[in-house]
Amino acid sequence: MFARLFAPTLEVQAHCDLPCGVYDPAQARIEAESIKGIIGKLADNDDPDFRTRAVIIKEERSELVKHHLWVLWTDYFKPPHFEKYPQLHQLFNEATKLAGATGTKGTMDAKAADDLLAKIDEIAEIFWETKKA
Repeated sequence: MFARLFAPTLEVQAHCDLPCGVYDPAQARIEAESIKGIIGKLADNDDPDFRTRAVIIKEERSELVKHHLWVLWTDYFKPPHFEKYPQLHQLFNEATKLAGATGTKGTMDAKAADDLLAKIDEIAEIFWETKKA
């Protein structure tokens, strides 16, 4: 038993979060649509328990948007993509900020959700262009 506790560990590395190569900005978009829907439901409901649960879920979804965008940004897109689409870094930066504390995670502003969806759509358009190439 002690031998297993003190046995050398093997460090394993993968080249990305999804070694299967399956990437799709739709994951971020679905979460962003959920955020927009939650913001709408919050405006129509005065129940404090419902509102608390909705805010927690909205914040979780905002984190998921950031996660899905970061995976695309860091694992899917490569230097040739950034050369061909020089606005790509800025789009990801703006989109992740829109999902963050000053955006959908920290506000109930429906416009922030709409702006986030628009940024995700811009990223998706570039993503699908790269898949055609």
